[in-house]
Amino acid sequence: MARGGEGKYSSDHTSSKTKGGSSGGGSGIHIKPENKGKLHKALGVAAGSKIPASKIAKAKGSSSPAMRKMATFAQNAKKWNKK
Repeated sequence: MARGGEGKYSSDHTSSKTKGGSSGGGSGIHIKPENKGKLHKALGVAAGSKIPASKIAKAKGSSSPAMRKMATFAQNAKKWNKK
């Protein structure tokens, strides 16, 4: 057992999700350039426009695991940055 705060969960540990090591700013989520726009293209939605919730729901029922993963990500991302 570790003593004196030197253990696995030490408070000195910095999160790898922060951008540039700072405590704020970046989201930590980075989509590879080759994957950007794949869901829009697969669903037949123009780039730059929002994907309707009905199309996201349909994609979540897809037989393709990659399509389900992208649809789940899109559904979760809709909840971000709400003011």
